[in-house]
Amino acid sequence: MATLEVGDKAPAIQAKDQHGKEVKLADFKGKKVILYFYPKDNTPGCTTEACNFRDNYQSLLKNGYEVIGVSIDSEASHQKFINKYELPFTLLADEDQKIVNDYGVWVEKNMYGKKYMGTARTTFIIDENGVIQHIIKKVDNKNASQQIRDLMA
Repeated sequence: MATLEVGDKAPAIQAKDQHGKEVKLADFKGKKVILYFYPKDNTPGCTTEACNFRDNYQSLLKNGYEVIGVSIDSEASHQKFINKYELPFTLLADEDQKIVNDYGVWVEKNMYGKKYMGTARTTFIIDENGVIQHIIKKVDNKNASQQIRDLMA
């Protein structure tokens, strides 16, 4: 499993978005990218985080950021999630878990004493050249976009 650090080149991504369109991280060269990983569509914490990015999306765009969400859910699940909450950004379907493994966010979790594998909620800020500038491991769902603004201040 990858252990990425600030200053590393962001691993290449190639996955389908909510429309079944192939998306590559290289498509965003020259732009800053907020690449956020979340466990599951339509769960309380993930919905709060996604809606926070939605509510601050225009402000993030004005500051030169593209927002891309990644989970292991299917394209169809992403489409329902986007429609239900009017999310204006891309969600990538990582059903084969390649991206979560490449970014080192597929981890063992523990809930009520039961161990299982899942996605660690993590945000990567990637610069125009594809280099990781920040990694947020303790994401505040309600203030996810503010955490990013605070790092840029």
